[in-house]
Amino acid sequence: MPTEFFQNLGEMEIVGGLTVLSLLIGGIIMAVGIIVAKIAKLLFNKYYAPTLSKDTAQNIGKLIYFGIIIISFLVFTSSTGIDLSGLLVAGGIFAVVIGFATQSVVSNLISGIFLMAEKPAKQGDTIQIPDMSITGTLLDIGTFSSKLRKFDGTVIRIPNEKFFTANIRSLTVSTVRRADATVGIAYKDDIEKAISVIKNEILVTMPFILRIPEPEFRVEELGDSSVNIRVLVWHPKDDWSQAQPILLTTIKRALDNSGIEIPFPQRVIWEAKD
Repeated sequence: MPTEFFQNLGEMEIVGGLTVLSLLIGGIIMAVGIIVAKIAKLLFNKYYAPTLSKDTAQNIGKLIYFGIIIISFLVFTSSTGIDLSGLLVAGGIFAVVIGFATQSVVSNLISGIFLMAEKPAKQGDTIQIPDMSITGTLLDIGTFSSKLRKFDGTVIRIPNEKFFTANIRSLTVSTVRRADATVGIAYKDDIEKAISVIKNEILVTMPFILRIPEPEFRVEELGDSSVNIRVLVWHPKDDWSQAQPILLTTIKRALDNSGIEIPFPQRVIWEAKD
């Protein structure tokens, strides 16, 4: 009896050569495909997603889920004997038209995939994009664009194509950073003394400045009105907001306390006498 039932289902043609049995088998294939897709996504989220950034994990999870469903659909169409040749031709023409109209969208999508794979920066990193004069905290790398929060609190969206091809300078990958400042002293003052008082003041009033590597002092230029000394100090990356802004203040206080002059530009005018 069951055998005759399935034979009758196989002989009951609905339309275009499709039978009830083939549709039933196709439906089972799709149902199994959806179940497998959900299980694969759950396993990925449990075992592999925690090792990736949030955005990368979400996008890969979607890719796995819909990829399995698409494969299931292709198996379904082949098992039911549906002829997709005409649909494929029409789809190919449509894809070419859409491709020309959405070149930037596709480019941003591909760039986003490469960014997720290469990981030039991760969520929460402070980065600088010199080509765009942008500095801020990376919020996420999405499918088509990336978002940064600038230091003024505003959020900027950058298309992935531009983000991928730009020079990206990470400010948080290294555990230490360098702050620098240039100051001029009068020609009459002693250079070694100026360097000594600046170094002592920095090490006393800026405890987060590293002793190793120790501060560096370079005579950069014999300027028109001053001898210009460049001061370079190293500090933990988390102290950047303190080191850079107060470095010049610390240097000036040290020179003022020691009586070393910080000159300003002067010009000597000679009056011609008849």
